[in-house]
Amino acid sequence: MRRSEFLRAVDTEFQARASSLVNDLVLGALDNRTALEALSDGTPPREIWLALCAEMDVPENRRHGVGRQEPRRR
Repeated sequence: MRRSEFLRAVDTEFQARASSLVNDLVLGALDNRTALEALSDGTPPREIWLALCAEMDVPENRRHGVGRQEPRRR
């Protein structure tokens, strides 16, 4: 998962709360850092996404494959 895919997934899943969750929610699974701090420290976006999903009780079926754009058609 790329950073852009992570941000797209967060926006899609959490909508209006996305920005505050990324900036303000401290995640124990990420050594008590916010998602933004973890991104800045080089933590893989996929790891952050899964920690955020676990913290927010996102169902398993909405955790995988999100954030990807549809392939361009030729």
